[in-house]
Amino acid sequence: MNVELPFAPVDTIIRRNAGNLRVSADASKELARRIQEHGATLAETAAERATTDGRKTLMAEDFGVEATIDKDALELPVAPIDRIARIDIDDRYRVSMDARVALADILEDYADNVARAAAILAHHADRRTITADDIETYFTLFE
Repeated sequence: MNVELPFAPVDTIIRRNAGNLRVSADASKELARRIQEHGATLAETAAERATTDGRKTLMAEDFGVEATIDKDALELPVAPIDRIARIDIDDRYRVSMDARVALADILEDYADNVARAAAILAHHADRRTITADDIETYFTLFE
């Protein structure tokens, strides 16, 4: 699977949760991959909801979001989120701008939670760097 999400915004999300810890490039890559997988899964579920409602356009409410935030308040860029949303759904679906922003917001919260936990794991291991192993350990423990 090709990772659609640029690593730089993911790195920024990890760093805002890392405190004084460093962040390895592999940690950013691993979290970007996990964000993409989660986003594609959420989009599949949203597509099922849209189909049930007789629509071909994914809306924010299909992601369980009633009000969207300003896309400029997000670290994750919306264009790659659109590509992530389309990974596992048919080309016959459209993704509204509100749905893209809603998905980006959900995925950014998801990334913040993982990054916070990875920082705790790195501290616990008495390391000064968050690594891909910390991201992987989070998913081993909590999924």
